[in-house]
Amino acid sequence: GHAATPFGALRLSICYDLRFPELYRVPPSPDLIAVPAAFTHTTGLAHWELLLRARAVENQAYVVAAGQCGTHRNGWRTFGNSMIVGPWGDVLARCDDAPGIALARLERSTLTAVRERLPALTHRRIATSARVSSAVAS
Repeated sequence: GHAATPFGALRLSICYDLRFPELYRVPPSPDLIAVPAAFTHTTGLAHWELLLRARAVENQAYVVAAGQCGTHRNGWRTFGNSMIVGPWGDVLARCDDAPGIALARLERSTLTAVRERLPALTHRRIATSARVSSAVAS
């Protein structure tokens, strides 16, 4: 989902949604992406930071991700590692796999600077899969 906030456009996704970049491309373009999640320890080690940084870079937006941590009674272990990622892909704050609070200053001026330095959002072309497939086939 999305909402307007005093900071800008907020996009909310939950856990597994993080793997589908097209969800974040639906207008309006987000300034801030919130991702609460419970990645397993195995997938978290391999993909959590990579996916968060990718969503930040490709959308030139801040990503605030709350990762559930700990081992459940059934032995299922979640990854934790809550973090805040900047629009250039830099990790601004991070918790480890224990309860904690990650804090970072989010600046509109940083969003503007990143978007001016690399205006990828204004250069993108929106096309459906069918149109792309037919163009490649011809």
